[in-house]
Amino acid sequence: MIKQRKIELLAPAKNLECGIAAIDHGADAVYIGAPKFGARAAAVNSLEDIAALVEYAHLYNARIYVTVNTILKDEELQETEKMIWALFRAGVDALIVQDMGITGLNLPPIPLHASTQMDNRTVEKVRFLADAGFRQVVLARELSLREISKIHEACPDVPLEIFVHGALCVSYSGQCYVSQACFGRSANRGECAQFCRLPFSLVDAEGRVIVKDKHLLSLKDLNRSDELEALLDAGASSFKIEGRLKDVSYVKNVTAAYRRKLDAIFARRKEYARASSGSCRYAFNPQLDKSFSRGFTHYYLHGRTKDVFSFDTPKSLGEEMGTMKEARGNYLTVAGLKSFNNGDGVCYIDEQGRLQGFRINRVEGNKLYPQEMPRIKPRTVLYRNFDQEFEKILARKSSERRIAVSVRLTDTPFGFALTLTDEDDNSVTLSLAREKEPARTP
Repeated sequence: MIKQRKIELLAPAKNLECGIAAIDHGADAVYIGAPKFGARAAAVNSLEDIAALVEYAHLYNARIYVTVNTILKDEELQETEKMIWALFRAGVDALIVQDMGITGLNLPPIPLHASTQMDNRTVEKVRFLADAGFRQVVLARELSLREISKIHEACPDVPLEIFVHGALCVSYSGQCYVSQACFGRSANRGECAQFCRLPFSLVDAEGRVIVKDKHLLSLKDLNRSDELEALLDAGASSFKIEGRLKDVSYVKNVTAAYRRKLDAIFARRKEYARASSGSCRYAFNPQLDKSFSRGFTHYYLHGRTKDVFSFDTPKSLGEEMGTMKEARGNYLTVAGLKSFNNGDGVCYIDEQGRLQGFRINRVEGNKLYPQEMPRIKPRTVLYRNFDQEFEKILARKSSERRIAVSVRLTDTPFGFALTLTDEDDNSVTLSLAREKEPARTP
């Protein structure tokens, strides 16, 4: 008998709607902001909503993690302690924390997970956190496969949480202080001003401008969807999608895409199994390039590379569709393998290296009729950053998650017994007292 390792797909939720969508689209666990101190000032949630999400998730044996991962002030500790007890009573499965001061509070028996902001990148740090009682450790995004494997080999009993998708912070392990220094808004208090997404000019010691008005600190988005098996073998047990500020269609699409990829691996590799119950049926084909991205990178998974930056724009490019052939009157002709829809959003990089865009009114074959004609050169690459038809599908109910149940009817001396057993071997039997008659025909 192969001993299976339970693998968790961990999805983000900015609110109850996103949390339920994540569960419906295949998440084994969801992380969501606490009523306060959750490192995203724009993504806080009431205790009532968190309790409702816990109740829904637990139907599928999925878990809810609540982020309490800001740096706390001394005068906030008492309020934090009270809030943690309320979260515990609501049935929350774990807290994701950064401030070690929380460990000095009078806490309920609720598991603690070490946030990536703790800068978890060495064997010594991970072992220290495990010895201190942390039940799961979120590793720094900057680690390579070899470094992850080394930590797992040294700490085989510590569940390791690895980021696989979403926005990257240019500061190491998300420990950024530039927003606080320049704008008085601390990223470690949930108020990041996204300084790294602004345009900058690079000037040398003689005052010569080397690069003008480029987004020199803006990183591409993480996408390790084709590296999941390698991460599993390196020791990852939780695959984390970034995005507690993302909308519900992003959560649906990205969660479903990773669910499908992981399930395909589990079908081949029986030593790995999903960490929750049920299976999903989707009303759409998940595609990662249809959701917000600044272009994709593996980051430093295979060592340091140069393709991690998004210099031209901090905004979403979307999927590459083809090139513009020519402009005629009130329409553009395009060359490409993919077809556009009425209402699509299109963007491109202009001759000055700036992101431009337009909305399509009407599509006729390879002719696009924009709301306003853009100034665009032939052979310019076109991207679709808003797919009208895809978003329309995601706006409706787009997935159903069901738990498999087997039904067995047996004969008893006093009637019948009906037994229902689910995929986790939970079972219930109903005794049915019934008179029995011989069949009138054979």
